[in-house]
Amino acid sequence: MDVDNNIDAFLKVMDGKDNSTGGGSASSIAGAMAAGLAGMVARLSMGKKDLESTEHYNAIATQAETLCQKLFTGGSQDSEAFAVVSAAFGMPKGTDKEKAARSQAIKDGMTRCAEVPLQNATLCSQVLALCSRLEKSYNTTTASDLECARHLADAGLKGCAANVRVNLPYLKDDLLVRNLEARLEAILNSGGE
Repeated sequence: MDVDNNIDAFLKVMDGKDNSTGGGSASSIAGAMAAGLAGMVARLSMGKKDLESTEHYNAIATQAETLCQKLFTGGSQDSEAFAVVSAAFGMPKGTDKEKAARSQAIKDGMTRCAEVPLQNATLCSQVLALCSRLEKSYNTTTASDLECARHLADAGLKGCAANVRVNLPYLKDDLLVRNLEARLEAILNSGGE
């Protein structure tokens, strides 16, 4: 995990003067925070009377940590995808060769701008699934933490979905668009299960 790039993306989201990092990164970071909270709930449920085994909670905590890292990295990947598109639009277009190269770079960048939040939406859905597993049996002193995790994961999922959808009209490949739409709908219809 490239912590510096991830923190940089987080800080750009928080910077009111920065217009290069937006909702896709923010949504992924929300998902990362949700995963972190789910992991905390799992760890604080270990060894409590009348709850699940330590192994059960350890497995959830381990998965939550992995999802947290992937989603935090997903925030910087989303920021990087936007930077690729911005750079592509700045490419020269004086000759036919330059126009073709610019067009291809824009196409590749826009595809990445749709695929990165789709990947992050999948991860947010997995965090929601962890929350559902925890809700069946957990240390109730962490109830507000688990509720916050669910809200953040849901916001992350919806925000990532919005970022996929906003980029689809810029893709000139109908088959790719249909594929991305179908994958997104499957994620959204899974309900975090």
